[in-house]
Amino acid sequence: MNFFITGTDTGVGKTFFTALLTRAMRQAGFGTVAVKPLCSGSREDVEILHRANDCVLSEDAMNPYWFSTPVAPLVAARLENRAVDFCGLEAWLADLRKKHPSILVEGAGGWLVPVSSRHTVADLAHLFGLPVIVVVANRLGCLNHALLTIESIRARGLECAGWVLNSFAGSTGPAEISNRQILSEFCDAPFLGELQAGQTAFDLAGSPLFS
Repeated sequence: MNFFITGTDTGVGKTFFTALLTRAMRQAGFGTVAVKPLCSGSREDVEILHRANDCVLSEDAMNPYWFSTPVAPLVAARLENRAVDFCGLEAWLADLRKKHPSILVEGAGGWLVPVSSRHTVADLAHLFGLPVIVVVANRLGCLNHALLTIESIRARGLECAGWVLNSFAGSTGPAEISNRQILSEFCDAPFLGELQAGQTAFDLAGSPLFS
């Protein structure tokens, strides 16, 4: 099972969910590894995924592009006089898929974040051709962000495998309470679950991902 993990924005919980799903799939015997092709700023996300992988891959093998400034990969690369080689990333993932039966690829920032002068995260997902899971931050404004993201995924000919709602501690306003129901009414992509702050496991039982 292979998936591309994107989000409605930066800081919405992509790494949190990807790590939970990686551990659950590894425990279920899928031999899953998580990777993050592009990382800007702190490498903490890569370190989290590295641990979720039980350290079977080095951080450099998981994350070929690491930029020091916490901005969009395109901007961060330009600050370092570097560029993202898309053909190189395609070959990188193809090589990993020869060695690992199940891979989760975490994107950078939101769906349309620029990663090169001509490409966005969406182009990267299209290059890899994997079903896409959307992590939605449960907060005011997420309805628009989530629906636009899912619409764009499908417009590019990719499958939206589902969406998860990430609820932060103290998120108890009217928007946070109603977002799950309203998104379910307006979106026919599978609802995969609601994440809670401090959650340590993801239950695969009965998940639409494996039905």
